[in-house]
Amino acid sequence: MHRAELEAYLDQYLESGRFRDYSPNGLQVEGRPSVQLLVTGVTASVELIEHAITAGADAVLVHHGYFWRGEDPRITGIRRRRIGLLVTHDISLFAYHLPLDAHPEVGNNVSLARVLGLSVAGRFGDQDLGFHGETGSALRLDAFAQRIGERLARNPLVIGDPAREVQRVAWCTGAAQGYLDDAVRLGVDVFISGEISEQTVHLARESGVAFIAAGHHATERYGVQALGAHLADRFGIAHRHIDVPNPV
Repeated sequence: MHRAELEAYLDQYLESGRFRDYSPNGLQVEGRPSVQLLVTGVTASVELIEHAITAGADAVLVHHGYFWRGEDPRITGIRRRRIGLLVTHDISLFAYHLPLDAHPEVGNNVSLARVLGLSVAGRFGDQDLGFHGETGSALRLDAFAQRIGERLARNPLVIGDPAREVQRVAWCTGAAQGYLDDAVRLGVDVFISGEISEQTVHLARESGVAFIAAGHHATERYGVQALGAHLADRFGIAHRHIDVPNPV
């Protein structure tokens, strides 16, 4: 398919224009005009790009791309190496940040819910990025954390009484620990995000809402995979997801 057709569809499907974001969403580096093999990954690191080159990709689609607000805009050092590899091998880079978190069908939050077996009851927080629902049946916090660790293949950090009963859950992937305030107002039993900050520990302890930090990368692996599979099914292109392990 033509790159421009893919770009137009992604912008429309993910509604990228309605989000206030920290980096540009959409095509970030222009490569060859035809896309037959799409590689997806979480972050456009050198390792992911090198894997894409080896695979013969025409385009790479990620959640974490380039040109973040507040960064030095000069194309030097690590940025020069990353962009240089893409340009030299004529590979396009597409990146969608908040639009991929929020999407109701292939987004990071709804995809994480599927992996963890959570129902979705509604949305909350700034730009409706957070999701809330239930575990399906009440269970102890330590048992719920064990389920998360098994399904994400990463032991989560848990703040809260291991024996407390949880059923009502709110979650927002990545570095969304700041949404705990909103989760407290929702009256949920536990909030899940990727990362945790020092002040998050105190808020969880004092509010009585348990907090689970399940990993930034670990919670955001699934949306881009679901989006790549959707594009492959809709347009008949080849899709390969490449996971570059990250302990954070």
